[in-house]
Parts: sequence; C-alpha cells; structure tokens
Amino acid sequence: MGETAKKILFVNAEMFPYLPESRMANICRYLPQGIQERHKEIRAFMPRYGCINERKNQLHEVIRLSGMNIIIGDVDRPLVIKVASISAARIQVYFIDNEDYFRRKQIYRDEHGKFFADNGERAIFYARGVLETVKKLRWAPDIIHCSGWITHVLPLYLKKAYKEDPIFAHSKIVLSLFDDTPPEPLSPGFNNTILYGAVKPKDVTVLPDQASGIELAKLATQYADGIILGSQDVHPDVHKYCQELGLPLLPYDGASLEDGSYIDRYNAFYDDLLK
Repeated sequence: MGETAKKILFVNAEMFPYLPESRMANICRYLPQGIQERHKEIRAFMPRYGCINERKNQLHEVIRLSGMNIIIGDVDRPLVIKVASISAARIQVYFIDNEDYFRRKQIYRDEHGKFFADNGERAIFYARGVLETVKKLRWAPDIIHCSGWITHVLPLYLKKAYKEDPIFAHSKIVLSLFDDTPPEPLSPGFNNTILYGAVKPKDVTVLPDQASGIELAKLATQYADGIILGSQDVHPDVHKYCQELGLPLLPYDGASLEDGSYIDRYNAFYDDLLK
C-alpha cells in the first residue's frame, strides 16, 4: 500500500476562465491541475462574482452544501455553494455565493472605481464560507493555499476559530502574496467585525480602527506557515513584515512563472512544510 495522497485546498481570489486572464488568475487555474498531476488530491474555491456567466460556465447549485446562514454584523446571510468543472483539467471549482455580497457585476470597485464599503465583510464571508463547506465535504486538507487579498481572513480563522475542528487539525497555511493589496480602508469597524468564535481582540492587534488591505495582509502573514511571493510588486510593508516573522518564504521567480516550472517549485514547497 502506498502513502496516502496529500490534500491541497486552493482558496483563490480569481481563476481563469471564470475571470479574465491575469498573472494570478492563470496561476490559480493551472496550479491545481499541475498539483493534481503530481499525485496530490485537490479542491479549488473562488467567490461567485456577479460578472461570472453561470450559463456559459455551467455553474449549478450544490443543494446538500448550501442552506447555512453566516452571521456578520448581526445579520444572517445565506451561504450558497455552486460548482463548475474545468473538463480539460479534470477539476471541479466550488463557488461561494451570496446575493448581498457577490451578485454585483463589479468585483471590488464600483463602475466609478470606488472601493466597496463592505469589502471587508465580503472577505469574512468568503473565509467562513470556504471553511464551513470543507467541513461539510469532510475533506481534511494538509495544505490550504490562499491567493489574493480577499482570502486573507482565512489564516486567522483557521488557526483560531477552527483550530479544534478535527478536519483542520493538521492543516498548514500557504499564503501567496500578489500586488493586489488594496490600500483603502476595509469595512467600518472591521477589526471588531472580524472577531468570531475564539478570535479575540488580542489576536488582531495588527489591525487598527481603520484597517486597510495592507494590515489585513500582515494579519494573514502572522497566521501563515509559509509565504510565496507571486508578484515582484508585493507591497513593501507586507514584504518587510514577512521577513521580520522569519517564515519559510519562496521568492518571486518570473522565469518559472513564464515556463511553468513554478508548479514543481510550489509542490516542493508544500512537501517541505509537511515534513
């Protein structure tokens, strides 16, 4: 009997072909396929932004996973889970959906370029939605790989609010940092809204009253087990914070992203963290 395949959960901000091609969207599309081809089990998630054409991409609701309500700021918000397949890659993608947070046609900014006031709440909903769905799937990931700023609440919740859950007992967090960190303030009172379960104010001291995406990235780094630099333009304050924490760090390598060899680099990084 061979060793049981390691399980890698990809929590993505964006993913091609559901959003237009970009450095991040392409990595989030081809990395899960490449890791699966290297004999690991994978699951992939992203938000169901309103600009995603459900009919074209053949999204459909997974009734057995939907139906839960997530309370944010004293408001119950239904969690809807949808799924689609990338047949060429033999992978399924799970979508976190909610009418209030993810049905608008724009992603993070309105048609005038203004940052949505509830983006912090959307990040909270996404993190909890992913973790609750993985619990329902009864699929225990060895690595949870977060890519994109809207995933940055998840490391905190995994290590604090879900640390006693057997599904996540041995999960390690890999955080890919890109150049998408928003400098604008997140939702008003975000440093209080983010408190959930066992998460206490002392766990989020890096967040000021008017927390921006930069402070949220630092918070995510604080609770990560390893960092991958997915862009050469990661915010300098965030990059410096990573170095100060002394976490295992995989440097940016543009050539490997161009020729596809980054998949082997990332796979080896996972293996090192799991030793």
